[in-house]
Amino acid sequence: MTRFSLNGSDRTVASDRETPLLYVLRDELHLNGAKFGCGLGQCGACTVLVDGEPVVACVTPLDLAEGREVTTIEGLGSAGAPGPLQQAFIDEQAAQCGYCIAGMIMRAEGLLRRNPKPTKAQVRATLAPNLCRCGTHMRIIAAIMRTSGEPVATHLSGDRS
Repeated sequence: MTRFSLNGSDRTVASDRETPLLYVLRDELHLNGAKFGCGLGQCGACTVLVDGEPVVACVTPLDLAEGREVTTIEGLGSAGAPGPLQQAFIDEQAAQCGYCIAGMIMRAEGLLRRNPKPTKAQVRATLAPNLCRCGTHMRIIAAIMRTSGEPVATHLSGDRS
């Protein structure tokens, strides 16, 4: 049995402790926000937070969650009441296919918890492990900067900082 907090609620699961956290979240707990992408920890589609730090859940054993706080995209808000970062992604129209967005948001959430006023360079460095093929990177960065309180007009400028 593995015990951990999931989006603020205590959970106990009977899955093998070596089972990837992603499988437990999706198959046993029916939280489908984190996506299965590569299964090798290389794309970031499955990113969740463990004690506020981004981890790729497809290669993170359930054992790592023991006694810790796991936060998924579902823990940030809902369709009817999105969290601030989710709302910024909506406002900036930062998703096309949407497959990578939950992982992007979770990695950005981890950054904003550590540093509420990141620079664009810090945002870019934070997002580097997450892959996206849609081409909305500038809008994703704009959404994160919007959440940090930066004026929206500066996000999509050619500024490389």
